[in-house]
Amino acid sequence: MTRTDRPELHEAAAVAFRERWPEFIFHDDVPKRYMGRVEEYFARYDVMVLDEGAVIAGGWAVPMAWDGTIDDLPSGYDDALIRAVEGREAGIEPTSLSFMAVAVGSSHDKRGMAGVVLKELARRAHSDGLAHVVAPLRPTWKHRYPMVSMAEYAGWTRPDGLSIDPWIRTHQRMGARVLCPAHRSMVIEGSVADWESWADMVFPVTREYVVPGALNLVLIDRERDRGVYVEENLWVQHS
Repeated sequence: MTRTDRPELHEAAAVAFRERWPEFIFHDDVPKRYMGRVEEYFARYDVMVLDEGAVIAGGWAVPMAWDGTIDDLPSGYDDALIRAVEGREAGIEPTSLSFMAVAVGSSHDKRGMAGVVLKELARRAHSDGLAHVVAPLRPTWKHRYPMVSMAEYAGWTRPDGLSIDPWIRTHQRMGARVLCPAHRSMVIEGSVADWESWADMVFPVTREYVVPGALNLVLIDRERDRGVYVEENLWVQHS
């Protein structure tokens, strides 16, 4: 079921997403400019899972043109949004689906609901003739290691050969393989006051900081009254 099928549940679905990410994630300027058109153009790829009428999980994706090579991948989440929307408006035929986000209500963890959402999105992609399914993952535990590069983190595995990271493992169990880091997946900028509000921290001097929920360090420049966060994600491709 898509959100357009049940518009009255749109707010409930939004709550499920919001509880899963740190506040600063919602202050990326690119989604602010493009999400309205994403919702208009790609409603087919915005799905929900209901349990007795309540939203317990959801996810969304965007179709885009990608030639299947590493060099042609978008730089990350923001760039995938831009490519999908501007490609649609330019009449460019999509070849691929990019998973963008999946969320499961905290009271429904460990029930496999994320996999249900991913499989349904992939099924729609294949039924629409899209050749590739990819995702710029935001690994669940990467925020615990903000000074470690994504390339190194992606190589950390358990004895069974799967990633130490739960979200990467979810995709691997569905047949996905790691492609490469998405070095500039999201860029979030704001004033020092903005960042102190978003992070619930004080930033007394100019330097890079470890911020709760951030996968990489956040650069605070008090002289310029600016905080900049460039998030690195991880591209994976589903078989």
